[in-house]
Amino acid sequence: MAGGSILAIDQGTTSTRAMVFDQNAKVLAVAQKELPQIFPADGWVEHDPEEIWNATIAVCREVLAKVGDVAAIGITNQRETTVLWERRSGKPLHNAIVWQDRRGAALCQKLEQAGNGALVQKVTGLLLDPYFSASKIAWLMENVPGARQKAEAGELAIGTIDTFLLWRLTGGKVHASDATNASRTMLFDIHRQQWSEKLLALFGVSRKLLPEVRDCSGDYGVTEPSLFDRAIPIAGIAGDQQAAAVGQACFSPGMVKSTYGTGCFVLNNTGETAPVSRNRLVTTVALRLAGKVTYAVEGSIFIAGAGVQWIRDGLGLVHNAGETEAMAAALPGNAGVYLVPAFTGLGAPYWDPAARGAIFGLTRDVGRPQIARAMLEAVCYQTRDLMEAMAADGTPKPTSLRVDGGMSRNNWLMQFLADMLDIPVERPVITETTALGAAYLAGLKAGLWSSTEDIATHWQSDRLFQPAMKSSEREKLYAGWKDAVQRVRRS
Repeated sequence: MAGGSILAIDQGTTSTRAMVFDQNAKVLAVAQKELPQIFPADGWVEHDPEEIWNATIAVCREVLAKVGDVAAIGITNQRETTVLWERRSGKPLHNAIVWQDRRGAALCQKLEQAGNGALVQKVTGLLLDPYFSASKIAWLMENVPGARQKAEAGELAIGTIDTFLLWRLTGGKVHASDATNASRTMLFDIHRQQWSEKLLALFGVSRKLLPEVRDCSGDYGVTEPSLFDRAIPIAGIAGDQQAAAVGQACFSPGMVKSTYGTGCFVLNNTGETAPVSRNRLVTTVALRLAGKVTYAVEGSIFIAGAGVQWIRDGLGLVHNAGETEAMAAALPGNAGVYLVPAFTGLGAPYWDPAARGAIFGLTRDVGRPQIARAMLEAVCYQTRDLMEAMAADGTPKPTSLRVDGGMSRNNWLMQFLADMLDIPVERPVITETTALGAAYLAGLKAGLWSSTEDIATHWQSDRLFQPAMKSSEREKLYAGWKDAVQRVRRS
């Protein structure tokens, strides 16, 4: 084993990051580059794949210059985001279509009306929604000139960001993904652990386009020596939310984590059982190790940190995201102001792609602090929406919620979250658990960690937030939120 550390590539929606962890899960080096968003039309969101690639190489080289040799690389990525490229040249044929993108809404609605929703949920655990990759792939096949013919001829490859990066890192030698990312495409049978021929036919997707699906920890080839002056094994891949669950050591059924990044994602470990939600949540692959699958119920919120980014960059209300904490804390209450951040529709449990954002309760004395606080509160209300749906599905109330992601560093937000959920909220010492999870998966293969039990011993609590709000106040605030959401609903 070369090196006693792991390089994690964390390719997210708004940034690309590289982090190096040692055997004690200590951060040795970090490098990060912001990723610009492209908005070609209403509800459309794209990224430049070459920009993602160039940023990935740059941040990896930066941390390797500080640390030197590493044992292996782990990759974690924004899920559902889809890239189409030529096998021969490796050149993308279109911008990456981002998970937030809603251009597939009409196709999903058409398939739902034709009665295909039950089939999709039974096979994939997902709901028919443009959030997932299938409708994005269908759009590319229809709108990229010659794509369908070239796909049938085996000239093209498609994949989520992990697959695209893996292809480039290995010089086109490996076209693969892991089971967690595959489970988010809406084309993968999560029970049989293989691509579904029925769904490929339904969406008009050629099997020749798709990657091989592997375990989350395993052999994914080695990097081209020219990239980092040596060949480095790639030994772990997982979608960002599943990687965060690994980083949070949520290995036992009933453990719940919530990540606050661009969006918000709550994963509830259900073990070997893949339950079918009756309340518009999704079932997903949480982890696949040595062929054994662990499942989770998940709720996805499209806008969390992206809403604070909008307040900063779109409205210019703050210079940096950290200012929102002091703004919210200085107010005695929310003054009846609610912000529903349905900028790209509403995710779980509403699944309303036509909904749009709105601010309610504006009066003459409402200013920057009230709007900033309303955005923070919206993140907590949306989390409660997900927890309520899980409870309605019969999931026992968790004893605590493990939180991570950039927003979890906001103490006011975490306290309001504990108050709104009426359960303790636990923040770990390392809040960038997505990258840590990718490192753990690669480190399992490389021998830095022996088992998930070994990994769990490294989890450390930084702070516990206990609920302190009166029940009457909690329910009054949440009722105001539910009313605001109803006002922006369109479907």
